[in-house]
Amino acid sequence: MQPNPLRIGTRGSALALAQAHETRDRLMAAHGHSDEAFEIVVIKTSGDRIQDRPLSEVGGKGLFTKEIEEALLDGRIDIAVHSSKDMPTHLPRGLALTAFLPREDVRDAFLSPKAASLSDLPEGAVIGSSSLRRQAMIKRIRPDIEVVMYRGNLQTRLRKLAEGEVDATLLAAAGLNRLGLEREITSHLDTGDFLPAVGQGAICIESRENDAATLSMLAAIHDPDTQIRLDAERAFLAVLDGSCRTPIGGLATLEGERLHFKGIVLKPDGSEAHEAEETGAVKDAVEIGVSVGNTLKERMGPSFLAEI
Repeated sequence: MQPNPLRIGTRGSALALAQAHETRDRLMAAHGHSDEAFEIVVIKTSGDRIQDRPLSEVGGKGLFTKEIEEALLDGRIDIAVHSSKDMPTHLPRGLALTAFLPREDVRDAFLSPKAASLSDLPEGAVIGSSSLRRQAMIKRIRPDIEVVMYRGNLQTRLRKLAEGEVDATLLAAAGLNRLGLEREITSHLDTGDFLPAVGQGAICIESRENDAATLSMLAAIHDPDTQIRLDAERAFLAVLDGSCRTPIGGLATLEGERLHFKGIVLKPDGSEAHEAEETGAVKDAVEIGVSVGNTLKERMGPSFLAEI
């Protein structure tokens, strides 16, 4: 191994490792390096350790990033590879999201051995999901369905489904695709009816803002279109103070030099939802996200926000 390999920090799940390896492979190809120029460093996070409670009860999204960001700040790793949807809206001082890989499928996938789609499930069926957004959107479409907490890595959730613990589950299509598990998908949920989580399907890379050498390396694999979309989505989320405690969905799409953004906020039981959308110039991505967030704040009113 070279004296100073680039140290890539990641969680230890199969999906997190696949994302770290994809990042390494892209860097290898872009710079002509061998795998000896890189070291993948697995870091166990609080979110990995706590499996018996919903994230909304124990600290939210930061549980999947805190220990990794500490390693970045104290120099034990050089970059961190994350699922963008796991990232809090505010990062520690000195750190930034400095590269995005090309975005994968943004849709939620429906998995069930008993029905072809969410609408086909029998009345009173049980769906497993740890996501408040998915729970709220399921209840909005099918209030008769029981949604139960469903923590664990992707393989654990697939095993629970196979063992009959639930009748169905929803997972990010991108994660299944990255692990070569597309065959597990029964059907996809259309984003017109079922907005994904902000950042879903996008791998982001976090690094120290003042690490010029690393920033130069990352520039070669950065996808500007993904960043533009994520800039709008994360700006929207920041306006609403979004976390794992709030059922929020949002998706930005590009068509030439135009960006379209749609966002939704729901009550956890799906009984009330507010949506807004806006289209504008790509250069105004952040402003569009902020505008949609403010529109939803006005529509919801203080009583809705207080209840959430």
